[in-house]
Amino acid sequence: MSYRRWSGTAAAMALALIAAGCTGSPSRKGTPAASPAPSKGTEAPIPSDSSGIHKIKHVVVIMQENRSFDTYFGTYPGADGIPLNAGQPTVCVPQASGPCVKPYHLTADVNGGGPHSQSNATADIDGAKMDGFVRQAELGRRGCSHPNNPACTNSSALDVMGWKDAREIPNYWTYAKNFVLQDHMFEPNASWSLPAHLFLVSEWSAHCATMGDPNSCVNALQNPGTPLASGVPSALGPKGPDYAWTDLTYLLHKDNIGWGYYVVAGSEPDCEDDAALSCAPVQQNAKTPGIWNPLPYFDTVRQDGQEANISSVSNFYSQAKAGTLPAVSWVVPSGAVSEHPPGATSAGQAFVTSLVNAVMASPDWSSTAIFVSWDDWGGFYDHVVPPTVDANGYGLRVPGLVISPYAKVGYIDHQTLSFDAYAKFIEDDFLGGQRLDPKTDGRPDPRPDVRESAPQLGDITHAFDFTQAPRPPMPLPVHPAPGPASVPG
Repeated sequence: MSYRRWSGTAAAMALALIAAGCTGSPSRKGTPAASPAPSKGTEAPIPSDSSGIHKIKHVVVIMQENRSFDTYFGTYPGADGIPLNAGQPTVCVPQASGPCVKPYHLTADVNGGGPHSQSNATADIDGAKMDGFVRQAELGRRGCSHPNNPACTNSSALDVMGWKDAREIPNYWTYAKNFVLQDHMFEPNASWSLPAHLFLVSEWSAHCATMGDPNSCVNALQNPGTPLASGVPSALGPKGPDYAWTDLTYLLHKDNIGWGYYVVAGSEPDCEDDAALSCAPVQQNAKTPGIWNPLPYFDTVRQDGQEANISSVSNFYSQAKAGTLPAVSWVVPSGAVSEHPPGATSAGQAFVTSLVNAVMASPDWSSTAIFVSWDDWGGFYDHVVPPTVDANGYGLRVPGLVISPYAKVGYIDHQTLSFDAYAKFIEDDFLGGQRLDPKTDGRPDPRPDVRESAPQLGDITHAFDFTQAPRPPMPLPVHPAPGPASVPG
């Protein structure tokens, strides 16, 4: 069966699928777990305007881990993917010794990837030649005490040049076919997970010399100060980093806009020290902040009394079922369902599908926009040179999906985007176009620029058609059958 014929069949089957019951984390059979009552910390009025962008009352950002665009969509029809001629790659990336390595079909569900800190990003990009991936993977540490150490290469055979298609990730390709694929989405920072998540919620990564003083913060692309694994700080003091600069929750709280940050209990998906020789797994949950859950260390969250907005993902499922999602939701996974090597691709896809299904089964579906992306490239190959907007980035290209009843059908968005575009959309939708701008936000800090206003940054509203009637939900099986090959051979 051809890819085009399969995609139409998959869509038809999805329309007949019942989404009820997707109210918990996926088990091996896709059976959801029971969920507690919704968190009261996220309740707040939803803006009443219902024209254009304001038809979106709920924004859900699902942030997975460590995949480049070419790894997942490098052979997607019409996308800016791996350079091919007659289905064969025309690029070949050198290794330290021996023949160069061409991109190839990667069938393994569990992958190794490569190192992915600031120095690795610089080496992978290699002065715009985009040819450092194999050599960096070769140099990655082996035999680490924990496989989630981002300084390591987590497979005996190098796989950073591998790509997947609908055979391995059929649901992601189905979402792309029926909604919107963004093929120029870049990590906001050219480094690792913690700075990426700081940019996601605050548009900056910094280190603050004085507790509680935003003006003491200085740019920190690699080492902004790492959250502890032992609990949420209850007051300012030597209990981990202090993120004193202004974040997006400050603007949301000021305008009485509800938000939630949802975390899966499980092992930490990355190492607390990105350059550590070894790292042990630590537990990550709503009360144990890690590098994917930095909001408890922001002064604004504590000062605004909004720690309760950071809660278990079970609350997300129950709120979706009840139709009480907040205006803004961020959802992050545990290691097992993150797709961060050595997390299985299929487990991550099942987790994301369960979240999307929960929203599609929700009374909130008709007014929701879901943004799915991966926080960094994880050492995997990508052929597109990242644009430079400032000293921090952009970083390497990652996949981006837009899923909404107002999303265009089968649209490939070629605009230059980064996670900054999510913040811009939220600000335009709920905050009247306010920005995290020290000159106007009422809480100045010395950030180097206003990322949402970068001239290179595109506008995610181009992915929507707000004149169309809301599209019906299209739930998918959490453990789908493989799709067809994207290229011959």
